[in-house]
Amino acid sequence: MFKYIYVLIFFFNIFITMAEAIEKPFHHITDDKGNTISFRNPEGSPQRDSSFNWSFKVFNEEKRKINMNIPADHVIDKNKVLENLKKYKNNDYIAWIGHATFLIKLGNTTIITDPVFEKNMGPLIFGPKRFVDPAISLEEIPETNLFLLTHNHYDHLSSRTIQRFPHKKAKVLAPLKLGKYFTRNGFRDVNEMDWYDEIKINDLKITFVPAVHWSKRSLWDTNKTLWGSFLIEYDGKKIFFACDTGYGNIYKELGNKYGPIDLTFINIGAYNFYPMAPKKDKSIYHTNPEEALNIGQDLKSKKVLGMHWGTVVLSLEPIFDPPKRFKNSSNQFGYHSDDAIIFKIGQVELLENIINN
Repeated sequence: MFKYIYVLIFFFNIFITMAEAIEKPFHHITDDKGNTISFRNPEGSPQRDSSFNWSFKVFNEEKRKINMNIPADHVIDKNKVLENLKKYKNNDYIAWIGHATFLIKLGNTTIITDPVFEKNMGPLIFGPKRFVDPAISLEEIPETNLFLLTHNHYDHLSSRTIQRFPHKKAKVLAPLKLGKYFTRNGFRDVNEMDWYDEIKINDLKITFVPAVHWSKRSLWDTNKTLWGSFLIEYDGKKIFFACDTGYGNIYKELGNKYGPIDLTFINIGAYNFYPMAPKKDKSIYHTNPEEALNIGQDLKSKKVLGMHWGTVVLSLEPIFDPPKRFKNSSNQFGYHSDDAIIFKIGQVELLENIINN
């Protein structure tokens, strides 16, 4: 009798394990027990070209050819930035701190996105060095109660920034498998999210959605943690904060599901790796300016704001080509040039002026 019971239990456990494995969505890669061991991009996304041949030697040789003259008006004086943050503290606003780091104030919630305040965007003292400092220091940021992290690359996730972050009572929203960076550094309210998970915070509704990207911080952890974008719904408005992303059909799906969007933050830099890559100005993981506009179009976004440029050299395009191309190409994708928005580092703008103008 007991023998039959053990057999039934054995097969029941196998059935449960198989059911769990079947229930995992496409972007979860599982082992034979149904446990997620890594992640992948949405079905139908572009694949890495096998002819891409990364070389530090070639990259550094080509990087030395880039004109590094920075226009004086690219960065707003810090005192002016602090003055504007204080001036608008009771308003909804957006402030660009640099790269993918923004302060976004919506009602009673002040959000910080992918904060990196170190000189080098890499482990310890290594990695690409910023050619422009953050608009303000980490110690000068206003009280922040929501921390959004899109993925684990060093130019978006800084362990040192997390360690030194002055507002650790902030709620953290992070992709799956990235919560440990916060819990071990004193954050208490840490929420890991899978694609299409939703959470309500004060008067915001936030949905974590797919992006065409990848994750890696060492030789051994490629795609072991998830990546993704945030859709923020607030006061009848929809704001899409994109993870680093390449172009993919997923954006038409997201546009049909969630559009129209009022404002999309989208990466417009770090797309040219030629001659290591087979094609110039083309990366499957970072949109060029035209692809960024195409994503905006697919999302049915009324306005698009270019980010992920003008801060650090991660690729080989001229450093001020992205904003020029973004503006100049806007009409091809149904946008007026004023709807393809470019900020200066340190610029603080009222949300209503951005969305309604």
